[in-house]
Amino acid sequence: MLLSGDRFAQLQHGVSALGKIKKKSQFGGIGLLIDGILFAISSDGEFYLRGNSHVEVLFKARGMEKFIYSKRGIPVTLRYYRVSESLWQNQKQLSEYVNLAYQYSMKEIIDRQKIPIRLKDLPNLGIALERQLWKVGISKVEELRIVGAKAAYLKLQQQRKKTNINLLFALAGAIEGCHVAVLPEKLRDELISWHSELVHHHSDPYSS
Repeated sequence: MLLSGDRFAQLQHGVSALGKIKKKSQFGGIGLLIDGILFAISSDGEFYLRGNSHVEVLFKARGMEKFIYSKRGIPVTLRYYRVSESLWQNQKQLSEYVNLAYQYSMKEIIDRQKIPIRLKDLPNLGIALERQLWKVGISKVEELRIVGAKAAYLKLQQQRKKTNINLLFALAGAIEGCHVAVLPEKLRDELISWHSELVHHHSDPYSS
Protein backbone atom coordinates (compact mmCIF):
# COMPACT_ATOMS: atom_id res chain seq x y z
CA MET A 1 0.00 0.00 0.00
CA LEU A 2 1.34 3.41 -0.99
CA LEU A 3 0.82 6.68 0.83
CA SER A 4 -2.70 8.07 0.89
CA GLY A 5 -3.55 10.59 -1.82
CA ASP A 6 -3.55 13.47 0.67
CA ARG A 7 -0.13 12.59 2.00
CA PHE A 8 1.29 12.20 -1.49
CA ALA A 9 -0.13 15.62 -2.46
CA GLN A 10 1.41 17.11 0.70
CA LEU A 11 4.74 15.56 -0.21
CA GLN A 12 4.65 16.75 -3.83
CA HIS A 13 3.84 20.24 -2.57
CA GLY A 14 6.89 20.09 -0.28
CA VAL A 15 9.25 19.26 -3.15
CA SER A 16 7.57 21.26 -5.92
CA ALA A 17 10.69 23.42 -6.30
CA LEU A 18 12.80 20.31 -7.03
CA GLY A 19 10.56 18.72 -9.61
CA LYS A 20 7.95 16.04 -10.10
CA ILE A 21 8.00 12.82 -8.11
CA LYS A 22 8.19 9.57 -10.07
CA LYS A 23 7.53 6.12 -8.60
CA LYS A 24 9.14 2.72 -9.11
CA SER A 25 9.14 -0.61 -7.26
CA GLN A 26 11.92 -0.74 -4.68
CA PHE A 27 12.66 -2.96 -1.65
CA GLY A 28 9.21 -4.47 -1.62
CA GLY A 29 7.65 -1.00 -1.56
CA ILE A 30 7.56 2.02 -3.84
CA GLY A 31 10.64 4.14 -4.37
CA LEU A 32 10.14 7.86 -4.90
CA LEU A 33 12.47 9.64 -7.30
CA ILE A 34 13.04 13.14 -8.64
CA ASP A 35 15.20 13.36 -11.78
CA GLY A 36 16.16 9.71 -11.34
CA ILE A 37 17.42 10.23 -7.79
CA LEU A 38 15.89 7.89 -5.23
CA PHE A 39 15.32 9.85 -2.02
CA ALA A 40 12.47 8.04 -0.24
CA ILE A 41 10.48 4.82 0.01
CA SER A 42 6.85 4.16 0.77
CA SER A 43 5.95 0.76 2.18
CA ASP A 44 2.79 -0.47 3.97
CA GLY A 45 1.39 3.03 4.00
CA GLU A 46 4.46 4.39 5.81
CA PHE A 47 6.95 6.86 4.38
CA TYR A 48 10.74 6.68 4.83
CA LEU A 49 13.38 9.25 3.88
CA ARG A 50 16.81 8.19 2.71
CA GLY A 51 19.54 8.94 5.23
CA ASN A 52 22.98 9.73 3.82
CA SER A 53 25.95 11.10 5.76
CA HIS A 54 25.04 14.22 7.78
CA VAL A 55 21.31 14.02 7.28
CA GLU A 56 21.27 10.54 8.87
CA VAL A 57 22.52 12.09 12.14
CA LEU A 58 19.62 14.55 12.03
CA PHE A 59 17.04 11.80 11.41
CA LYS A 60 18.42 9.67 14.26
CA ALA A 61 18.42 12.64 16.64
CA ARG A 62 14.75 13.14 15.88
CA GLY A 63 14.11 9.52 16.85
CA MET A 64 13.05 8.41 13.36
CA GLU A 65 13.06 4.61 13.03
CA LYS A 66 14.99 2.77 10.35
CA PHE A 67 13.19 0.88 7.60
CA ILE A 68 13.38 -2.90 7.97
CA TYR A 69 12.85 -4.75 4.75
CA SER A 70 12.17 -8.46 4.81
CA LYS A 71 14.08 -10.17 2.03
CA ARG A 72 13.00 -13.82 1.69
CA GLY A 73 12.09 -13.79 5.37
CA ILE A 74 15.40 -12.26 6.47
CA PRO A 75 15.11 -8.76 7.96
CA VAL A 76 17.46 -6.22 6.36
CA THR A 77 17.83 -2.78 7.97
CA LEU A 78 18.16 0.01 5.41
CA ARG A 79 19.26 3.61 5.72
CA TYR A 80 15.77 4.97 5.31
CA TYR A 81 14.00 6.69 8.21
CA ARG A 82 10.30 6.70 8.97
CA VAL A 83 8.39 9.99 8.88
CA SER A 84 6.32 10.05 12.06
CA GLU A 85 2.82 11.44 12.50
CA SER A 86 4.18 14.55 14.26
CA LEU A 87 6.45 15.26 11.29
CA TRP A 88 3.53 14.96 8.85
CA GLN A 89 1.76 17.63 10.95
CA ASN A 90 4.74 19.99 10.58
CA GLN A 91 4.80 20.86 6.86
CA LYS A 92 7.77 23.26 7.15
CA GLN A 93 9.96 20.69 8.89
CA LEU A 94 8.80 17.88 6.59
CA SER A 95 9.66 19.90 3.48
CA GLU A 96 13.08 20.69 4.93
CA TYR A 97 13.78 17.00 5.68
CA VAL A 98 12.58 15.84 2.27
CA ASN A 99 14.77 18.44 0.58
CA LEU A 100 17.77 17.36 2.66
CA ALA A 101 17.16 13.69 1.82
CA TYR A 102 17.09 14.59 -1.88
CA GLN A 103 20.18 16.85 -1.75
CA TYR A 104 22.28 14.27 0.11
CA SER A 105 21.13 11.43 -2.16
CA MET A 106 22.22 13.52 -5.13
CA LYS A 107 25.54 14.37 -3.45
CA GLU A 108 26.22 10.68 -2.82
CA ILE A 109 25.66 9.87 -6.52
CA ILE A 110 27.94 12.73 -7.64
CA ASP A 111 30.66 11.72 -5.16
CA ARG A 112 30.52 8.14 -6.39
CA GLN A 113 30.90 9.27 -10.00
CA LYS A 114 33.93 11.38 -9.10
CA ILE A 115 35.96 8.37 -8.01
CA PRO A 116 37.77 7.37 -11.18
CA ILE A 117 38.25 3.68 -11.68
CA ARG A 118 41.78 2.74 -12.46
CA LEU A 119 42.75 0.50 -15.37
CA LYS A 120 43.73 -2.27 -12.93
CA ASP A 121 40.13 -2.34 -11.64
CA LEU A 122 38.72 -3.25 -15.06
CA PRO A 123 37.96 -6.93 -15.77
CA ASN A 124 41.00 -8.96 -16.98
CA LEU A 125 43.60 -6.23 -16.43
CA GLY A 126 45.35 -6.13 -13.04
CA ILE A 127 48.36 -4.15 -11.94
CA ALA A 128 51.02 -5.58 -14.30
CA LEU A 129 48.99 -4.83 -17.41
CA GLU A 130 48.04 -1.41 -16.05
CA ARG A 131 51.76 -0.55 -15.82
CA GLN A 132 52.40 -1.80 -19.36
CA LEU A 133 49.55 0.38 -20.62
CA TRP A 134 50.99 3.38 -18.77
CA LYS A 135 54.27 2.83 -20.62
CA VAL A 136 52.52 3.11 -23.99
CA GLY A 137 50.70 6.28 -22.96
CA ILE A 138 47.34 4.84 -21.87
CA SER A 139 46.83 5.80 -18.25
CA LYS A 140 43.06 6.30 -17.89
CA VAL A 141 40.04 4.07 -18.47
CA GLU A 142 38.59 6.69 -20.81
CA GLU A 143 41.80 6.67 -22.88
CA LEU A 144 41.64 2.90 -23.26
CA ARG A 145 38.02 3.17 -24.44
CA ILE A 146 38.92 5.84 -27.00
CA VAL A 147 42.01 3.99 -28.29
CA GLY A 148 40.13 0.67 -28.45
CA ALA A 149 41.34 -2.90 -27.95
CA LYS A 150 43.09 -3.34 -31.30
CA ALA A 151 45.16 -0.15 -31.20
CA ALA A 152 46.03 -0.69 -27.53
CA TYR A 153 47.10 -4.23 -28.39
CA LEU A 154 49.35 -2.96 -31.22
CA LYS A 155 50.96 -0.41 -28.89
CA LEU A 156 51.64 -3.11 -26.29
CA GLN A 157 52.90 -5.50 -28.94
CA GLN A 158 55.55 -3.03 -30.04
CA GLN A 159 56.88 -3.17 -26.49
CA ARG A 160 56.57 -6.92 -26.07
CA LYS A 161 57.52 -8.04 -29.59
CA LYS A 162 55.37 -11.14 -29.33
CA THR A 163 51.76 -11.78 -30.26
CA ASN A 164 49.25 -13.05 -27.77
CA ILE A 165 45.59 -13.30 -28.68
CA ASN A 166 44.61 -13.68 -25.01
CA LEU A 167 45.96 -10.20 -24.37
CA LEU A 168 43.73 -8.89 -27.16
CA PHE A 169 40.72 -10.66 -25.61
CA ALA A 170 41.63 -9.25 -22.19
CA LEU A 171 41.70 -5.68 -23.52
CA ALA A 172 38.43 -6.11 -25.42
CA GLY A 173 36.77 -7.59 -22.32
CA ALA A 174 38.04 -4.73 -20.16
CA ILE A 175 36.45 -2.22 -22.54
CA GLU A 176 33.20 -4.22 -22.72
CA GLY A 177 33.22 -4.62 -18.93
CA CYS A 178 33.20 -8.40 -18.98
CA HIS A 179 35.50 -11.31 -18.17
CA VAL A 180 37.40 -12.91 -21.07
CA ALA A 181 35.35 -16.09 -20.64
CA VAL A 182 32.09 -14.30 -21.44
CA LEU A 183 33.32 -12.11 -24.29
CA PRO A 184 30.48 -11.87 -26.84
CA GLU A 185 30.92 -14.56 -29.52
CA LYS A 186 30.65 -12.10 -32.41
CA LEU A 187 33.37 -9.87 -30.97
CA ARG A 188 35.61 -12.86 -30.21
CA ASP A 189 35.32 -14.12 -33.81
CA GLU A 190 36.07 -10.68 -35.19
CA LEU A 191 39.17 -10.36 -32.99
CA ILE A 192 40.39 -13.84 -33.98
CA SER A 193 40.20 -13.05 -37.70
CA TRP A 194 41.82 -9.61 -37.19
CA HIS A 195 44.61 -11.17 -35.14
CA SER A 196 45.29 -14.01 -37.61
CA GLU A 197 45.58 -11.49 -40.46
CA LEU A 198 47.97 -9.47 -38.36
CA VAL A 199 50.14 -12.51 -37.58
CA HIS A 200 50.06 -13.62 -41.22
CA HIS A 201 51.05 -10.14 -42.37
CA HIS A 202 53.99 -10.05 -39.95
CA SER A 203 55.21 -13.52 -40.80
CA ASP A 204 55.15 -12.94 -44.57
CA PRO A 205 58.69 -11.84 -45.57
CA TYR A 206 57.43 -10.23 -48.78
CA SER A 207 54.92 -7.93 -47.08
CA SER A 208 56.26 -4.48 -46.50
